[in-house]
Amino acid sequence: MAPDPTPHAAPRQDPGLAELLGGRAGAVDASVPVVAFVATWLAAGWAGSVYPINWGAGAAVVAGAAVAVWRLRSGRKPRAVLFGLAGVVAAAAIALITGRASDFFLVQIVSNAGSALAWAISIVVRWPLLGVIVGGLLGQRTRWRRDPDLLRGYQRASWAWVSQYVVRLAVFLPLWAADQVVLLGLARTVLSPVLVGLSVLASWPLLRTALPDDHPGIRHPR
Repeated sequence: MAPDPTPHAAPRQDPGLAELLGGRAGAVDASVPVVAFVATWLAAGWAGSVYPINWGAGAAVVAGAAVAVWRLRSGRKPRAVLFGLAGVVAAAAIALITGRASDFFLVQIVSNAGSALAWAISIVVRWPLLGVIVGGLLGQRTRWRRDPDLLRGYQRASWAWVSQYVVRLAVFLPLWAADQVVLLGLARTVLSPVLVGLSVLASWPLLRTALPDDHPGIRHPR
């Protein structure tokens, strides 16, 4: 007798989302220019510099460029690396233009607000961004959308990402309004990688529990 072609344990054979999404490495990379900005801004201020923001902005751009070179040599896609560097340059430019050190974090705040809105809208219109990202990484294009179980799973898991952006805004906005540069830097350095890691970890069980026992898994949309 031929064996059953649809084993019930199939969903457990899928790779975890941490493997597909790369974990917290991107968030850690993005924290390096922030640390450089805050540390240099503080040091320049303590040294009596008239232009501590200039020193901080320069250090952030240099640190961002160093991270970009490192990641390019490690095989990271040039577009993603250059996009990250452009964000650092924009943040430094805004701080220099306004003369307010806390405005270095404005790009991050606006990006978080836009990301929260984009992820929420994607869920409502049934194009959850987690499905778009994972489906693209798996080479499925839009085939996952024709699987109602996978679509529902990606919608459910995408709420974890909406939540982490909302948490960021709830922390960053009051600190920015109060001009708390050091606390902003600390929150950006510590909180962001933790939230990304938690989102990755939470997404997988949220997605997997939406699939029936006989589902072949995220690599095989039905």
